[in-house]
Amino acid sequence: MHVHELNPKKTLVTVIIFVLIILVGFLTLKKPRFTYKLSLQQSIQLLHDKDACFQPFQLADVLNKVNGEVVLIDIRDKFTYGQGHIPGAENISAYDLTDPENIEHLKELRNKNMTVVLYGNDQLQANGPWMWFRQTGFNNVKILLGGYDYYKTHKNTLAETKGDKSYRKGMARYDYAKVARSTTVNNNSQKTAKKKPVVIRRKKKVVAASGGC
Repeated sequence: MHVHELNPKKTLVTVIIFVLIILVGFLTLKKPRFTYKLSLQQSIQLLHDKDACFQPFQLADVLNKVNGEVVLIDIRDKFTYGQGHIPGAENISAYDLTDPENIEHLKELRNKNMTVVLYGNDQLQANGPWMWFRQTGFNNVKILLGGYDYYKTHKNTLAETKGDKSYRKGMARYDYAKVARSTTVNNNSQKTAKKKPVVIRRKKKVVAASGGC
């Protein structure tokens, strides 16, 4: 005999309390602050999208006030920012970019059709924050190619850097795929080559001398 057959009222109360607990859990469950708008494939395609990047030579118009629809955001820490930064750039550390007040600020810039350009010391430092913002729907956020290091080196000749790709770092010195293919070809050719027959030469047995001393 089951327990609920002995005391059905107690079982019913228990079930009701359990259901209420589940309902309260669903009602009080907080929605995530951010949801991803792009799939993995779309995110990968961004890496090849020229419009998602901000070229160093375009900084010339921003610094000369020709282009007033761009906001530069330096994602480095305050100490590094204080040592030197691109003129007019705001400083929001990468660790603070997702703070509620900073998100609201970025939303306001998006609503005003302003282009936000993130930069760090180099492009690699800003890749993560830039990709995250694009994935969460901030399609007005771009990344400065070359970062601050490239700007610092070419700040007096920015307009002349169009077509310059020296900001690219981490490029392979060798074409490893080509080397691998050639190695495979050599190995296959060695396998298909005819092997020379191995000649086994037997040593003649030495006959012991007869007789004594």
